[in-house]
Amino acid sequence: MLRFMTAVLPEASRATRAQYGPMGSRLVCAGSASPNRDFASQPAPSPAGGRFTKMLINGEFRDSATNDWVEVKNPATQEVVSRMPIITNKEFEEAVQAAKNAFPAWKRTPVPHRQRIMFKFQQLIKENMDSLAANVTQEQGKTLADAKGDVFRGLEVVEYSCNLAPDLMGEYIEGVSTGMDTYSIKQPLGVCAGICPFNFPAMIPLWMFPVAVTAGNTFVLKPSEKDPGAAVMLAELAQQAGLPKGVLNVVHGTKDVVNNILDHPDIKAVSFVGSNAAGRYISERASANGKRVQANKGAKNHAVIMPDANPEATASALVGASMGAAGQRCMALSAAVFVGGIGKYKEALISKAKKLKVSAGHEPGTDVGPVITQESKKRVEDLIESGIKQGAQCDLDGRGVKVQDYEDGNFVGPTLLTNVTPDMDCYNEEIFGPVLVCLEADTLDEAIALVNANPHGNGTAIFTKSGPAARKYQNEIEVGMVGVNVPIPVPLPFFSFTGWRGSFDGDLHMYGKAGVQFFTNTKTVTTNWKSADEAIGTKAPGLAGVGTDL
Repeated sequence: MLRFMTAVLPEASRATRAQYGPMGSRLVCAGSASPNRDFASQPAPSPAGGRFTKMLINGEFRDSATNDWVEVKNPATQEVVSRMPIITNKEFEEAVQAAKNAFPAWKRTPVPHRQRIMFKFQQLIKENMDSLAANVTQEQGKTLADAKGDVFRGLEVVEYSCNLAPDLMGEYIEGVSTGMDTYSIKQPLGVCAGICPFNFPAMIPLWMFPVAVTAGNTFVLKPSEKDPGAAVMLAELAQQAGLPKGVLNVVHGTKDVVNNILDHPDIKAVSFVGSNAAGRYISERASANGKRVQANKGAKNHAVIMPDANPEATASALVGASMGAAGQRCMALSAAVFVGGIGKYKEALISKAKKLKVSAGHEPGTDVGPVITQESKKRVEDLIESGIKQGAQCDLDGRGVKVQDYEDGNFVGPTLLTNVTPDMDCYNEEIFGPVLVCLEADTLDEAIALVNANPHGNGTAIFTKSGPAARKYQNEIEVGMVGVNVPIPVPLPFFSFTGWRGSFDGDLHMYGKAGVQFFTNTKTVTTNWKSADEAIGTKAPGLAGVGTDL
């Protein structure tokens, strides 16, 4: 879920920043494992206070000349981690031009060579997993275990890109006519762009640019303004892996930079993950400008629990899938529909949710970290309050939770709302917090109708021991990713991330074969190489009386 930040900082001293040159500082989260290495791309400390997030243009990590900055804060402490630039229009143009200039040579680069760069890239990610995870925890707030999972799920797409060649293959038919053959080839689009959300600052960039560049495109990446550090670190590792100058560029900003991406004539395709409002805006504006768009938007993911489901295992799955990562996942199971009533599941849910430890992400044993901003915390708490006012029962209330040593953190504790109905705001809105709303249905058919009536269609799961019930559910549910006793059914990269209906705008999904199709154009070639004998007196089939000179 992406929201545009408009706050800016007072003018920063370019002279001060220049004193420190390109070398950044080692990034360490208090209480976390030591990072693996120093990153030149990371913000360098300034005597004037704070650090400045770098941009990547034409292979060079640079400080922006802007006077407008956004504070990147640790959501557990409110400490300012860095100051991210809202880059200038000139800098944005330089980034796109660098990508455009790099494209002809990169397109000609053999596919095996591009894949070898991805092999090196995945090795560097593995070697620097702790550094990347520490940055994710520091800027985004999730636990170190979740942060490593964030990096790892992105790494899987890099590994898929190491063997992209089979999905870049075209088709061939020999002899469509005498002496004539037809074949198709896949060619890269040119300059592509990605606009990323805050909730997976490592995974989502890795869903985007590895497939794009391995397919032969060049790329302009805009990380979230709330936690840009991991994307910049990944860009540095990609440079070290061998990506030539200009193939990958990183720009920073808010809505104006997004508009520049959507309007620039040299950008051919835009990949986006974020909120409903931002996704609709991006899809409409980019499409109006003739760009290819894939926009993964909001979700309200349902679990349907049948009476025969195992109570303990199901309760564990529901609590983890709804409250893990502080509920800030586009595939979080935020709504549970209990067929036949919540009954035996209720106490198990409350008991397991109460045991979750709420604290800063780097603290040992933490299960639920902070939400990203104070505004997000208020929104989550307001939706809980609205549910209570509209008739829901709050069986576990996480509002107002206090965490020792982190009193300023954006914490919301695990929350369970029961007696929820589809007309309530807590059901209709994507809460994006550690909140599970519980509904009831008399039959599986009623549960399916309830899920299908929701405008979103990202992910869903059914918990049951019945094969026929599971098969009926997977066949009749109008949702793009379905789990059977699997709470968060995110596909591995050799499939694609297939959200439906209100959760996705576009025709071609992210990563997998659909992702390759998104970042390529298909060209069909028909050749005519008749021998001397074949050329005499032959005509194309079905064209009698036409072209008598053939």
